[in-house]
Amino acid sequence: MDILHLVDRLEEIIKGSTQLPFSGIRLVDERHIWPLLDQMRISIPDEVRRAERTIREKDRTLAQAQEETERILSLARSEAAQLTAEHVIARAAEEQAAAIRARAEQEAEGIRTGADDYAYDVLCNLEQELKRALTVIENGIHTIQVEREKKESKMRGAERHASDTP
Repeated sequence: MDILHLVDRLEEIIKGSTQLPFSGIRLVDERHIWPLLDQMRISIPDEVRRAERTIREKDRTLAQAQEETERILSLARSEAAQLTAEHVIARAAEEQAAAIRARAEQEAEGIRTGADDYAYDVLCNLEQELKRALTVIENGIHTIQVEREKKESKMRGAERHASDTP
C-alpha cells in the first residue's frame, strides 16, 4: 500500500477525532491508529525496495552506457586500423577516432549523470515522504501521550478531592 495513502488515512483519523474544547488536544481512538501504524511498517520497506530497484536500474543503465562506449571505441579502433594504409588517411582516421572517443565519453558521462540525477531525485522524494510520515506518527504519539497525562492528572485530582472530603 502507498505510504502517502496511509499517512492521509492517519491524518483523517486524527482530524475526525474528538477535540477537547478550548485546546488543541484531540482524543484519538487507539484501535484505529495501531493497525494503520502496522500497515505503515509494512509499506515503508516496499518504498525502500522501489528505491533499490531504481538504483539497480541506474546501475544497469551505466553498464549499458559503458558497453556502448566500448563498442564505439572498438569500432573507432577498427576503423582507424583499416585507414592506416596511407599516411594522410591514417592521420584523418586518428582524428576521427579521437572525435568518436570524445563523443562516446561525453555520451556515457551524460547517461551516467542522468541516471545519478534520477536516482538522487527518487531517493530525495522517498526521504521527504518518510520524514513526513515520521512527523505525522510522532505528532500522533505526542498527542496520545498528552491526552494520557491529562487523564491521569484528572484522576489524581479526583482521588485527592475524594480523600480530602470527610
